[in-house]
Amino acid sequence: MRDIKVKELMVPLSDYATVDENATMFEAVSALEQARAKFDPKKLRHRAILVTDSNQRVVGKIGYLDFLESLEPKYREIEELLLTMNKTIESKYNLGVAVTPEMIHSQIQTHSLWEKPLNDLCGKAANSHAKDFMYILKEADYINDEATLDQAIHQFILIKVQSLLVKTGDNTVGILRLSDVVETIFGLVKSCKI
Repeated sequence: MRDIKVKELMVPLSDYATVDENATMFEAVSALEQARAKFDPKKLRHRAILVTDSNQRVVGKIGYLDFLESLEPKYREIEELLLTMNKTIESKYNLGVAVTPEMIHSQIQTHSLWEKPLNDLCGKAANSHAKDFMYILKEADYINDEATLDQAIHQFILIKVQSLLVKTGDNTVGILRLSDVVETIFGLVKSCKI
């Protein structure tokens, strides 16, 4: 079997939802909808938005959890707790300690989380900017376009993310989505003769 390269599976940057770091939450949601409308309907829908700076460099990513977190500003009050819990695995979304329902309930009570998260959704959408709630990309969030599929799989597993930014040299040229990798592996498994 030949080596499959990352560049063969990536979604080109031009086909992905992108917004400027000063875009509002409303503009980010609109960009995601527009990118979904243009994307191949046979493939899984986009679930994130890439954030660019004034030089059009990709500097961040907004996923579903980032959107939800932006609705409750008090989450910033417990950011240090989240960082402490996640420092061992360098992931914003995976907890590095055993979290119990009691711990979650305690944090909700202590910080009065979600008392009025949706009451002023329109105001939050107008006043929140992408740079305020985006995930800031780290070196491990990037992969070279010439990397092989197995290298990408290792990276996905080790850093536990849903997508990797694809680079050619210093330029970001696309995004490799975990969903596309898994669908490719499913296809390879189905082609096996048993």
